[in-house]
Amino acid sequence: MNTTPFRLDGRVALVTGGASGIGESCSRIFTAAGARVIILDLDAGRGAALAAELDGARFVQCDITDEAAVAAVFGSIERLDVLVNNAGIGLVGSVEETGLADFERLMRVNVTGFFLVTRAAIPLLLATNGRMVNIGSVAGLVGVRRRFAYCATKGAVVAMTRQLALDYPTQIRVNCICPGTVDSPFVEGYLEKYHKHEKEKVRAELHARQPIGRMGKPDEIAYMALYLASDEAAFANGGVHTIDGGWTAA
Repeated sequence: MNTTPFRLDGRVALVTGGASGIGESCSRIFTAAGARVIILDLDAGRGAALAAELDGARFVQCDITDEAAVAAVFGSIERLDVLVNNAGIGLVGSVEETGLADFERLMRVNVTGFFLVTRAAIPLLLATNGRMVNIGSVAGLVGVRRRFAYCATKGAVVAMTRQLALDYPTQIRVNCICPGTVDSPFVEGYLEKYHKHEKEKVRAELHARQPIGRMGKPDEIAYMALYLASDEAAFANGGVHTIDGGWTAA
């Protein structure tokens, strides 16, 4: 019997958007669990600094919407056991408030980028009976006011997760995590962009949106990702796992 569960010793894990927020926590926690982590991110300064902190980690700068760049990155990887599709962006606006360029940008990063990374990773994951953990959102499961485009993209992540689990039911395990609002640089960016003069008021509202009374912490999401990437989750496949402080319980 394994007395130290949720270990990733000898495994190679790649985390997209791995230099900040949930991605950074995944990079740190997977490293602590024994994995060698490849941090994929656009932010070279932050990514390189994080990789320097983590034993065995390396940083690769990549725009996941660039097909040639994604192909080059995965062509240089010899082994991959775990893929965490975490990179994503947000947008506030109803359908009437959403411009075509903004809608297409969200689809390009959150859906097309997911597709390009996943397609490139599949041969490597097939070779190792690997695991994929996709970071979705409660916005992919329930409606969120003034998040038309974001809900659309996260709904796609949920649907793609389920489809992949059916196409590769014994070769790869694929699961999706749907967090509620997580206190992270993603939220700070939202507050700075949309609520610069009322940050604390809106921050309090974001805490209150979860019935538990607070936003989630990046580490809490990353530990769920670690479980799903581990051998202990061998029976978990095609699942959509909420971690949202009770948001979707009602």
